[in-house]
Amino acid sequence: MEYRSLPRAGLEVSVLGLGTMTFGEQTSPEDALAQLDLAHEAGVNLIDTAEMYPVPPREGTQGESERLIGHWLKDRRCRDDVIVATKVTAPHRGLQHIRGGNLKLNSKNIAAALEGSLKRLATDRIDLYQIHWPERATTNFGRRDYPGLDQNDAPADESTSLEETLAALTDLQAAGKIRHLGLSNETPWGLMSSLSLAEKFGWPPVVSLQNPYNLLNRIFESGLAEIAHREQIPLLAYSPLAFGKLTGKYMGSQLPAQSRLARFPKFDRYNKGSAEQNIQAYAKLARTTGLTLTELSLAFLRQQSTVASVLVGASTADQLRQNLATLNVTLSADTLTRLNKIHARHPNPCP
Repeated sequence: MEYRSLPRAGLEVSVLGLGTMTFGEQTSPEDALAQLDLAHEAGVNLIDTAEMYPVPPREGTQGESERLIGHWLKDRRCRDDVIVATKVTAPHRGLQHIRGGNLKLNSKNIAAALEGSLKRLATDRIDLYQIHWPERATTNFGRRDYPGLDQNDAPADESTSLEETLAALTDLQAAGKIRHLGLSNETPWGLMSSLSLAEKFGWPPVVSLQNPYNLLNRIFESGLAEIAHREQIPLLAYSPLAFGKLTGKYMGSQLPAQSRLARFPKFDRYNKGSAEQNIQAYAKLARTTGLTLTELSLAFLRQQSTVASVLVGASTADQLRQNLATLNVTLSADTLTRLNKIHARHPNPCP
């Protein structure tokens, strides 16, 4: 296993991290614990979860991902071996079952969210506590255009200010319940504003960014990659296989039984534009270089200098084994050139 630095935190994270969005819904408790064991044995030290998981979110399963991880940490007695990352839920439609719908990112709600996560995770501190998405209107979850100018959106002054949110998180960090802060689904403006506020008030800065990054969505490269490089805020890349589309199992309109897209057809983020055309081209490139599409997709991300960890999420332990086996794959300069030509023809079909 290779480890990379989060410079502002002084942490070394495994280049492959374990995403747990499926734990407690698509992934059974038994298989979730098996995945945690497998990842730990392979040297994975970054485990990423969220208070709203599993996905799709619903009242009957909310928090189950954290509870499974907490059970594993307590049973295996390995808390000090891993970096536990979780996230506080922000306002969003359909999430009223979480904390009674008290989701504004203010001091009271964040404190309640953190206490809930600490209890479910059976720990006394969170190593990396992340804002799951901004409270303000912005581009995330597949939206291409900035919605802040849309008169149908809530006025900006109805959102909790970023300053208030970061102040609340800094207080919890000073209390020892949070070691480091991170952002997720954030924009260049949000990331730079967070760093500016930390400098202004002498607060510990955010140390990482968790945004989507894959061969169908390279939006990160447009503005955030430079910030990641110059400000030493590496990316924790989520959705590296685009809901499984970049494994090839859905090509040609295939829909394997019990697969994520068969069970949850509303997950259509990676079914748009020229996605299928790009997937076919990447699959052909992979075949000509003796690789699988999964190997090509994960190796590309690992070879980006601004990426600290690629968060792989698997439905089964067997899928996780396949992902871990890609660690010995390195793409040649020629393969990267050909890959980038495919991207240039139809860039970012699924932001």
